[in-house]
This record gives sequence, C-alpha cells and structure tokens, in this order.
Amino acid sequence: MTQDTRVPCQLYLISPLDVGGAFPARLEEALSAAPVAAFQFRVKGLDQHEAARLAEPLQAICAAHDTAFIVNDDVALAKRLGADGVHLGQSDGDPKEARRILGADAQIGVTCHASRHLAMEAGEAGADYVAFGAFFPTTTKAVEHHADPEILSWWQSMFELPCVAIGGITVDNAAELVAAGADFLAVSGGVWAYPDGPAAAVKRFEKLLAG
Repeated sequence: MTQDTRVPCQLYLISPLDVGGAFPARLEEALSAAPVAAFQFRVKGLDQHEAARLAEPLQAICAAHDTAFIVNDDVALAKRLGADGVHLGQSDGDPKEARRILGADAQIGVTCHASRHLAMEAGEAGADYVAFGAFFPTTTKAVEHHADPEILSWWQSMFELPCVAIGGITVDNAAELVAAGADFLAVSGGVWAYPDGPAAAVKRFEKLLAG
C-alpha cells in the first residue's frame, strides 16, 4: 500500500479518566473545533451503571459531530450503549468474541504495543485497526512498551488495515508519526492538558494533519 493511496491521518481522542463535571462541555469544544474521527471512552474502576451514566452525554456529543464513539476495554458496556466500537487491550478479550457480541458493523481495535506478531494476530482475528505505542513518554498510563515509528512504516508497507499511533503524542512531536505512516493519532493529554484549551489543540492537529 503506497503512501499516495492512503486517506490522510486523522485525530482519535482518548478521554481523561475523569469525564464528569465540566468534561462534556470540553468535549463539545474539542469536537466543534475541527473534525475528529473517533473518541474513546476510557474510565477505570466504575460499575457499568455509573460508566453508562457518564458515557451517555458524551456519546450524544460524538453523534452530533459524526465522531465514532469507542469504548475502552469493556465489550459489555459497548453493547449496552450501542457504541460504534470497542478498543481491546491484550488482556481484554478476543476480537472474534467482541465481533460476535457487537456485530459486523462495530469498529474493533486492538492494542499491539510494539509487536508485529500481535498486530498480525489481531488482523487475522478480524480487528478493524491495530494500535502501536507508546511512542513517547506519557502520564496517562504506565508505559511498559516503547515503539519506534519504523513499525508504522513497516505496517503500511505490508497491510491495508489501519494503524493507530498512541502514547504521549502532542502537536509538537506528532509529525514524525504522520510521516512514518500512522492512519490515526490517538491523543489524550496532548489535547485535554493543552495550555490554550482543547479546541486550540484540535485546531493545531488539524493544521498538522492537513499539511
């Protein structure tokens, strides 16, 4: 697959762990600034009822902006919400089982760290995208796996399946990942903790990805 035939790289936002309070307004601000391909709802340690309560206004905002709403880790919650898809870590279940539960149209992504083998396995299991990382230091989660941008180039040269770059990505370090072949940039702190606010960050990413 050559660089020339690919759709331009797109932004994929990942929620902070705290999505209550003023967060829905911040999500609205971010999605109103420029097109965002997907938003991943990532919360930890909540029961499903509480997670669903927090997810519903965010899901509505995403729907209004034509942004895919992806649930992190939890196939049952994704099913309950009628989410657009689920993102699975290596210990979060099998893509084939997720497909059976969520249906043919669900977007199923799989974390593959820095492993070509895991990525090929995910593709064979029917994943819709594979995620590589972390590429940079991140405060969002403990980093056990460090990926080199070269893995994105290798993946693009071998497979049609989209790849997502994740881990510590900001507007200042993202260009090399776009150049290496990322189809999506998964960003959390690089937008939500941006000094000028999430809308300003999304606009800067839009300019970078268009350039």
